[in-house]
Amino acid sequence: MAAIPPVSTETQSDAGGSRTRLSDNYDTFLILLTAQLQNQDPLAPMDSTQFTQQLVQFSQVEQQIRTNEQLEGLVGQYQAASAGAALSYLGKDAIIEADETYLAGGEANWAYRMPETATDLTITVKDSSGRAVYETTTADRGAGEHLFTWDGKKTNGEIAADGVYTIGIEAENAAGTSITPTISVRETIMGVDFSGAAPVVITPSGTRSLDTIRSVLDVS
Repeated sequence: MAAIPPVSTETQSDAGGSRTRLSDNYDTFLILLTAQLQNQDPLAPMDSTQFTQQLVQFSQVEQQIRTNEQLEGLVGQYQAASAGAALSYLGKDAIIEADETYLAGGEANWAYRMPETATDLTITVKDSSGRAVYETTTADRGAGEHLFTWDGKKTNGEIAADGVYTIGIEAENAAGTSITPTISVRETIMGVDFSGAAPVVITPSGTRSLDTIRSVLDVS
């Protein structure tokens, strides 16, 4: 009798079906085993260790399915908690780890944290198409937290239209080694989207996953 293949990790909708298939396979296994025992050669009886090993395999598969079902329960609890947290953020400002924000009224603000002092630093602002519209080398370079405010004026002197803009920061220390700053923005959470596998919050710049939110501010 062929060996039973292992069951892989399953999604939330798979474990119940796997348990049903396992039950069906187990019934079939018992029918075949009974037929084998009834028709085995008395002079060369079937090795009992063979079907014992197969019974052990069935038991192992059942235990794995049970583990997956328990994990599904934990995932459901996590998703419910995430949904509750997201709803509690509505109408509040949040500090979000992201490099894009919304330009409105001639102002867009980013914060960035330098892990060490840079000797060279360039900040580039790009529009939603990825085109560079502004660049500066005069921003703060010291270690620590800094605020960068863009007034919406492009390098060529034109005024940028309101919309989503992204900054990129290139920095090097005195040894010429690249420095990677952490960029964040402050935005108002305007809504929550539950259409995906996990809830995301909606800000003026778009949607944000909950794991990018670093803090929520009570501005009331």
